[in-house]
Amino acid sequence: MVLTSKPRSTLLRAPAGSAALEVGPLTWMRLRQVAIVVDDIDSTVGALHDALSLEVAFRDPSVGSFGLRNAVMPVGSQFVEVLSPTRAGTAAGRQMDRAGGDAGYMVIMHTDDHAAARQRVRDLGVRVAFEADHDGFQIMQLHPADTAGSFLEIDFQPGGDNPDGPWAPAGPDWQSKVDRSKVDAISAVTITSTDPAATSRLWAEILGAPRDGLSVEVENATVHFEQGDREGLVEISLRPSGDRRPETLSFGSVRFS
Repeated sequence: MVLTSKPRSTLLRAPAGSAALEVGPLTWMRLRQVAIVVDDIDSTVGALHDALSLEVAFRDPSVGSFGLRNAVMPVGSQFVEVLSPTRAGTAAGRQMDRAGGDAGYMVIMHTDDHAAARQRVRDLGVRVAFEADHDGFQIMQLHPADTAGSFLEIDFQPGGDNPDGPWAPAGPDWQSKVDRSKVDAISAVTITSTDPAATSRLWAEILGAPRDGLSVEVENATVHFEQGDREGLVEISLRPSGDRRPETLSFGSVRFS
């Protein structure tokens, strides 16, 4: 799927000889980042590098205020964030407790119309767990008890229409750390739910994205939902750069395939 670098618009078909009628921009929703939470961040980052040639682009000191360490690793123009708690009582640590160890944690979407996403969330009665605006970078984390499945975050990045453009969580120079030799995109994520039909409908409504069965299609990826005894992000599917698919990696209850 081609990602455009400028907003698109819809043209209505007009009678022959007449100008087409432009009815306004079409917004987009993209999967931009996924987060996993692990006990040993250094060994996990090392395993992702050795198996997939992923490099660390940024370690954000500000996550320390949430009792976390992190490492953000580009996969083409998307990102894997590895998080590890540094103290007791963190939301990420509670996710590890629920999962019984290392686990998937967060699905982070990127949109060009944050106001519309906020309105959908309000209309659906979904609670916002955390929101912030850092120099125009807008964050909206939704309460996982309301979204089921996984922490869902929707962000806006000024100047972010170009997928290879800025993405604040990855630091100022993330493009220099992209290594496409083995994988070049996150093509899908899989989320388990005790009611995957209801959860997939809810996510489709939140994201303003089409739903096909138990899958929700955003512009550059698919979010799959499947039946499970617990709710969580369980699989991150990567697009191989060549014909050979890299080995599957598992960290606790989350796997890279």
